[in-house]
Amino acid sequence: MIPPQVHQQLREAHAQGNYQPLLQLIPYAGLIGIQCSRQGDDLLFCLPANKDNIGNPLLPAIHGGVIAGFMELSAALYLLIFTESATIPKIIDFSIDYLRAGHFRDTYARCQLWRQGRRVTNVAITAWQGNQDEPIATARAHFKIEEINAPLK
Repeated sequence: MIPPQVHQQLREAHAQGNYQPLLQLIPYAGLIGIQCSRQGDDLLFCLPANKDNIGNPLLPAIHGGVIAGFMELSAALYLLIFTESATIPKIIDFSIDYLRAGHFRDTYARCQLWRQGRRVTNVAITAWQGNQDEPIATARAHFKIEEINAPLK
Protein backbone atom coordinates (compact mmCIF):
# COMPACT_ATOMS: atom_id res chain seq x y z
CA MET A 1 0.00 0.00 0.00
CA ILE A 2 1.13 3.54 -0.73
CA PRO A 3 1.09 5.57 2.49
CA PRO A 4 -1.30 8.58 2.50
CA GLN A 5 1.66 10.98 2.89
CA VAL A 6 3.15 9.67 -0.38
CA HIS A 7 -0.18 10.21 -2.15
CA GLN A 8 -0.09 13.76 -0.76
CA GLN A 9 3.48 14.17 -2.10
CA LEU A 10 2.32 12.98 -5.52
CA ARG A 11 -0.56 15.46 -5.57
CA GLU A 12 1.69 18.34 -4.45
CA ALA A 13 4.36 17.48 -7.03
CA HIS A 14 1.75 17.46 -9.77
CA ALA A 15 0.13 20.69 -8.57
CA GLN A 16 3.51 22.45 -8.48
CA GLY A 17 4.89 20.77 -11.60
CA ASN A 18 8.03 19.81 -9.66
CA TYR A 19 8.69 16.07 -9.81
CA GLN A 20 12.33 16.13 -8.73
CA PRO A 21 11.56 15.19 -5.08
CA LEU A 22 9.71 12.09 -6.33
CA LEU A 23 12.53 11.12 -8.69
CA GLN A 24 15.02 11.35 -5.83
CA LEU A 25 13.14 8.54 -4.08
CA ILE A 26 13.95 6.15 -6.96
CA PRO A 27 17.62 5.09 -7.10
CA TYR A 28 17.49 3.97 -10.76
CA ALA A 29 16.06 7.35 -11.79
CA GLY A 30 19.12 9.00 -10.25
CA LEU A 31 21.49 6.48 -11.81
CA ILE A 32 20.38 7.14 -15.39
CA GLY A 33 19.47 10.80 -14.74
CA ILE A 34 15.78 10.80 -15.67
CA GLN A 35 13.91 14.11 -15.47
CA CYS A 36 10.21 14.88 -15.64
CA SER A 37 8.33 18.08 -16.43
CA ARG A 38 4.72 18.98 -16.94
CA GLN A 39 3.62 20.38 -20.28
CA GLY A 40 0.00 21.44 -20.06
CA ASP A 41 -1.97 18.41 -18.90
CA ASP A 42 0.75 15.97 -19.97
CA LEU A 43 4.15 14.86 -18.71
CA LEU A 44 7.39 14.95 -20.67
CA PHE A 45 10.17 12.64 -19.53
CA CYS A 46 13.78 13.39 -20.41
CA LEU A 47 16.90 11.24 -20.33
CA PRO A 48 19.75 13.77 -20.62
CA ALA A 49 22.84 12.76 -22.60
CA ASN A 50 25.19 11.00 -20.20
CA LYS A 51 28.42 9.17 -21.07
CA ASP A 52 27.60 6.49 -18.49
CA ASN A 53 24.51 5.48 -20.51
CA ILE A 54 26.44 4.72 -23.70
CA GLY A 55 26.33 1.10 -24.85
CA ASN A 56 28.08 1.44 -28.23
CA PRO A 57 31.01 3.89 -28.01
CA LEU A 58 31.67 3.67 -31.77
CA LEU A 59 28.43 5.44 -32.79
CA PRO A 60 28.11 6.54 -29.84
CA ALA A 61 24.68 5.19 -28.91
CA ILE A 62 22.72 4.80 -25.69
CA HIS A 63 22.53 1.23 -24.39
CA GLY A 64 19.22 -0.42 -25.35
CA GLY A 65 18.65 -1.52 -21.76
CA VAL A 66 18.94 2.08 -20.58
CA ILE A 67 16.38 3.16 -23.21
CA ALA A 68 14.01 0.36 -22.13
CA GLY A 69 14.53 1.17 -18.43
CA PHE A 70 13.89 4.85 -19.11
CA MET A 71 10.65 4.05 -20.93
CA GLU A 72 9.42 1.55 -18.32
CA LEU A 73 10.18 3.92 -15.45
CA SER A 74 8.47 6.77 -17.31
CA ALA A 75 5.32 4.65 -17.64
CA ALA A 76 5.36 3.69 -13.95
CA LEU A 77 5.81 7.33 -12.89
CA TYR A 78 3.05 8.38 -15.27
CA LEU A 79 0.68 5.91 -13.60
CA LEU A 80 1.71 6.98 -10.11
CA ILE A 81 0.98 10.60 -10.93
CA PHE A 82 -2.21 10.24 -12.99
CA THR A 83 -3.99 7.34 -11.30
CA GLU A 84 -5.22 6.94 -7.76
CA SER A 85 -3.61 3.56 -7.25
CA ALA A 86 -3.47 2.15 -3.74
CA THR A 87 -0.22 0.34 -4.58
CA ILE A 88 2.94 1.03 -6.56
CA PRO A 89 2.32 -0.12 -10.16
CA LYS A 90 3.97 -3.51 -10.75
CA ILE A 91 5.13 -4.40 -14.23
CA ILE A 92 3.41 -7.44 -15.74
CA ASP A 93 4.57 -7.22 -19.33
CA PHE A 94 6.84 -4.89 -21.30
CA SER A 95 7.39 -5.03 -25.05
CA ILE A 96 9.70 -2.64 -26.85
CA ASP A 97 10.37 -1.98 -30.52
CA TYR A 98 13.71 -0.32 -31.27
CA LEU A 99 13.24 1.78 -34.40
CA ARG A 100 16.45 3.83 -34.62
CA ALA A 101 19.76 4.14 -32.81
CA GLY A 102 19.54 6.26 -29.68
CA HIS A 103 22.47 8.57 -30.31
CA PHE A 104 24.39 10.41 -27.62
CA ARG A 105 21.97 13.28 -27.04
CA ASP A 106 18.91 14.04 -24.93
CA THR A 107 16.10 11.51 -25.27
CA TYR A 108 12.44 12.27 -24.55
CA ALA A 109 9.41 10.12 -23.83
CA ARG A 110 5.66 10.53 -23.57
CA CYS A 111 3.16 8.06 -22.20
CA GLN A 112 -0.43 7.41 -23.12
CA LEU A 113 -2.83 5.46 -20.93
CA TRP A 114 -4.71 3.17 -23.32
CA ARG A 115 -6.83 1.35 -20.79
CA GLN A 116 -7.22 1.39 -17.06
CA GLY A 117 -9.08 -1.43 -15.44
CA ARG A 118 -9.53 -2.17 -11.77
CA ARG A 119 -6.41 -4.32 -11.65
CA VAL A 120 -4.46 -3.85 -14.90
CA THR A 121 -3.50 -0.80 -16.94
CA ASN A 122 -2.12 -0.64 -20.46
CA VAL A 123 0.34 2.17 -21.28
CA ALA A 124 1.96 3.10 -24.60
CA ILE A 125 5.34 4.85 -24.49
CA THR A 126 7.12 6.68 -27.31
CA ALA A 127 10.76 7.83 -27.11
CA TRP A 128 12.47 10.22 -29.53
CA GLN A 129 15.45 12.50 -29.97
CA GLY A 130 15.12 15.83 -31.73
CA ASN A 131 11.99 15.14 -33.77
CA GLN A 132 8.95 13.67 -32.05
CA ASP A 133 7.68 12.37 -35.40
CA GLU A 134 10.76 10.11 -35.69
CA PRO A 135 10.69 7.88 -32.60
CA ILE A 136 13.75 5.84 -31.66
CA ALA A 137 11.58 3.32 -29.78
CA THR A 138 7.98 2.52 -28.94
CA ALA A 139 6.81 0.28 -26.13
CA ARG A 140 3.71 -1.21 -24.57
CA ALA A 141 3.49 -1.97 -20.88
CA HIS A 142 0.93 -3.66 -18.67
CA PHE A 143 0.98 -2.85 -14.97
CA LYS A 144 -0.83 -4.41 -12.05
CA ILE A 145 -2.49 -1.76 -9.93
CA GLU A 146 -5.11 -1.66 -7.24
CA GLU A 147 -7.62 1.16 -7.09
CA ILE A 148 -7.89 2.99 -3.78
CA ASN A 149 -11.59 2.17 -3.49
CA ALA A 150 -11.27 -1.42 -4.74
CA PRO A 151 -12.02 -4.14 -2.18
CA LEU A 152 -8.93 -5.83 -0.79
CA LYS A 153 -8.62 -9.58 -1.18
